[in-house]
Amino acid sequence: MVTSEDREFDDLLLMLKETRGFDFSGYKRSTLQRRVARRLQTLKLETMGEYRDYLELEPGEFAILFDSLLINVTGFFRDPQAWQVLRARAIPTICAAKGGGRAIRAWSAGCATGEEAYSLAIALAEELGLDEFRERVKIYGTDLDEKALHGARTAVYDVRKLADMPPELRDKYFEPVDAGFAFRRDLRRQLIFGRNDLTRDAPISRVDLLLARNTMMYFNAETQLNIVRKFHFALADPGYLFLGKAEMLLNHGDKFEPVDLRVRLFRKIPQPAGGARIGWNSPPPHAEENTRLPRLQGAALASGPVAQITLDASGRLALLNTRAEVLFGLQPRDVGSPFQDLEVSYRPVELRSLIEQAELDLRTVELHDVAWQRPGMQEPSVFDVAVVPLMDRTGELVGVTINFHDVTRYRRLRDELEQANKELEHAYEELQSLNEELETTNEELQSTNEELETTNEELQSTNEELETMNEELQSSNDELQQINETLNARTLELDRANQFVASVVRSLGDVVVVVDRDLRVLLWSPGAEELWGLRADEAHGRELPALDIGLPLDPLLPAMRRVLDGDPVAGGQADPASVEAVNRRGRPVRLAVTLAPLHEDDASVEGLILVMTGN
Repeated sequence: MVTSEDREFDDLLLMLKETRGFDFSGYKRSTLQRRVARRLQTLKLETMGEYRDYLELEPGEFAILFDSLLINVTGFFRDPQAWQVLRARAIPTICAAKGGGRAIRAWSAGCATGEEAYSLAIALAEELGLDEFRERVKIYGTDLDEKALHGARTAVYDVRKLADMPPELRDKYFEPVDAGFAFRRDLRRQLIFGRNDLTRDAPISRVDLLLARNTMMYFNAETQLNIVRKFHFALADPGYLFLGKAEMLLNHGDKFEPVDLRVRLFRKIPQPAGGARIGWNSPPPHAEENTRLPRLQGAALASGPVAQITLDASGRLALLNTRAEVLFGLQPRDVGSPFQDLEVSYRPVELRSLIEQAELDLRTVELHDVAWQRPGMQEPSVFDVAVVPLMDRTGELVGVTINFHDVTRYRRLRDELEQANKELEHAYEELQSLNEELETTNEELQSTNEELETTNEELQSTNEELETMNEELQSSNDELQQINETLNARTLELDRANQFVASVVRSLGDVVVVVDRDLRVLLWSPGAEELWGLRADEAHGRELPALDIGLPLDPLLPAMRRVLDGDPVAGGQADPASVEAVNRRGRPVRLAVTLAPLHEDDASVEGLILVMTGN
């Protein structure tokens, strides 16, 4: 009974196949479930359904999931004893069989980040020499993981990866770079890396040595059987298969014989002479067909560049080539099935009516630009389909062959060409518009140039005026300089006079205070500072009556007003008056106060001079 968990897991695998093109149906189910469950535990999710929703929301999780499902465990010369046997018993035999300078082809299936493929390159280069290696060897590295393939193409490895490699080999085949060591560029050209799904894609053919170490262990028994059949088809005669320790070929004694079972090195058993070979998924040929011509015909059909399907007169699937198997997902068990029961009969296009028309008219029926959105592909594939009736020498209809020509690339090129033409026309229109704008701009520039010439003439005139003004300013500056010198001289005289007055005031030793007509202090002698404890900067500018210094002004104010008003008494000077004051220590002191007018040049009274002496 199928549980809900199994259904959810199947839905997850279907999602990976349809959205990302990864078909895990051939992998060991228990292994896949265990690794997916580990991701659920990490993300704290409960069910596969929740994980599917998480994948739709977080596309970056796909890469993490594939890294956990496609474990890329590899290394240089992993299991050295096995590599020694390979170098001693297989590589020399291959090189001897490929004498005369013929090419040597090798395939590293499931190469991960490339260490296995580069190890094989080193082993072949050591056997052949560098020059022959560059001329004769071609190594193909394939894997399902694009991220791992990117690392293989880069061919840069850190010191830790090369730790187990003999130093002499590392120095000979690797060059130091910033990130570690890079495989020699002149030898790197002999290695080609590409994506290949062993469960679905066609194998690389005519290889002399095939490495698939610890790759098949992840697949179930049925898928392993299919992969081994592909490997047998891919290998030339003699051809060697090098597997990992955990892998065996117990049920394939008719296809491979052990060279050294301990290290899992096998040799291909060639087919009997004259055996027809339709493809790596074809059923065994009948004895009466073991002739050279059917064998040649089968090989030609299997390696055809277009997908080809052949039906017999009764409408059953009779033959198909490798390309058709990969493209439509057909299996060996489909041979002999009614064509109308197969999905390919109506997808990517309805073929049954075309077949009837071709059989009725006995002519080829063609259909162009058939678009097909294949699962896992980002854009649809485009095919030209040709249905060709097959007749024997008597003219009797014996079947129909259907050819699918993949014209996706040509359709894309045609679309790109049309788009390029549209862009070219648009660019031409923009160029014309730009040319017109440039002509308009040129006219504007000419007009601007004329305006600039006029402005230049105006600037020249203005410059002459400025020069005249500058001369006048220079003359004024000379006059101002003379005035300034005169002022400086008078200032010096005034400073000397002020210094003289200040010296006189200090020499008197008495209390001298000078005020203006508003009784604001203009001068405050050192004697005043000593008597009342008020500094000159504190008293300067303040009204004398507002100063709290213990000097009674009420008795003096009438006399001060008379002097300020220019009362003609003794030349405007008031008689000394005696007042009781208080000094800075709070002690009483009697002062004789003499008032004198402060005259300007025009003899007007501008203030008072108060001279106070103690009695």
